[in-house]
Amino acid sequence: MQSTLGTTVKDFREPKPRGVLWFDPLLLLAALGLIGFSVIVLSSATADDIPGDKLYYVYRQGAYGLIGIALMMALSRFDYSRAREWKAGLYVAMIAAITLTFALGFSARGSKRAINLGFINLQPSELGKLLLIVALAGFVVDRVRRLNELETTSRILLLALIPAMLVVAQPDLGSGMVYLAIAVAVLFVAGTKWTHFAALGVLATGAILLVMVAAPQAGLHVLKQYQVDRLTAFMHPTDNPREQGYQINQSLTAIGSGGKSGRGDQATQTKLNFLPEHHTDFIFSVVGEEYGFVGAALVLSLFALMIWRALRILTMSKNLFGALLAGGVTAMLMFQVFVNVGMTIGIMPITGVPLPLMSYGGSSVLVTFMALGLLQAIYAQARQTARAKGL
Repeated sequence: MQSTLGTTVKDFREPKPRGVLWFDPLLLLAALGLIGFSVIVLSSATADDIPGDKLYYVYRQGAYGLIGIALMMALSRFDYSRAREWKAGLYVAMIAAITLTFALGFSARGSKRAINLGFINLQPSELGKLLLIVALAGFVVDRVRRLNELETTSRILLLALIPAMLVVAQPDLGSGMVYLAIAVAVLFVAGTKWTHFAALGVLATGAILLVMVAAPQAGLHVLKQYQVDRLTAFMHPTDNPREQGYQINQSLTAIGSGGKSGRGDQATQTKLNFLPEHHTDFIFSVVGEEYGFVGAALVLSLFALMIWRALRILTMSKNLFGALLAGGVTAMLMFQVFVNVGMTIGIMPITGVPLPLMSYGGSSVLVTFMALGLLQAIYAQARQTARAKGL
């Protein structure tokens, strides 16, 4: 009996791999290195943030890291092919969780993104990234014989656009952009025609012009003014250095002052709180100031190692579903790293995208580790399949 992927039912029920040898050691090394460095950076950067509790962020980030590692280990033993059957339920759960944020979420800095569960402020938009990857991969596999049809591309994009718009309304523009990047990556790995991507590019350009230019002139403001200011400030950071350009200018000052080896305890931009959000959005700026070029290069090298292994796992996957999952996870990681690092050095707009495993935050850390767990599961089952075939 053949499935749409050309694999037998037996292929989906292979015995689970045993032992740590089925772990991708380099992917694990990159993850442990990043979360470990995050804890070290937070210990110095946030020592004076909470009066009377110098290790407030350190303890919590460490706890999130340990829980995340446990989740990664558990998911690495999971037969990911079963998730294909849950695509509809996962998609509905994602939409429901994001929508629930509007009713139960608490407001912080003008946005309502998280639900307070006591031990963690859960951000459904973060969990939604992983759920969207699994759901889209399943929907694409179901239409594997119709991938060249524009209808398939439109449906997949629409499935990503719905939660993206809900997230943007919170407002969380950064996560909305990640959702769309995931959809594009899944379509690319699936082998969608280049003409479809060209059409999407034209539509995206038109949408940007409509939202940023045409709509405001007509008196309709889709984005809040502060969002527009943050998106455009990187193009002229010196025009208004005390307001729109403040974050970028402080970030550039911090990174530039770090030099080759960093300023250590003399990192005044961080220690004196000139650098905003130094434990979340701008943690890479802290690395640049306190540890200089050496520290920044180490962080980027660990991300390069992680992304390389993710791409390698994509090529190893035993089936299309696994390849699509790996492609979505890779896109999620690459996009967040590129945007976050780019905004700290002034080449990308400030969108509030966290730096995976480095930025403080339980939801981001846990979801990233879960995504890495899926990659490990794909790797393990690819190795198992290769071994069964004597390769």
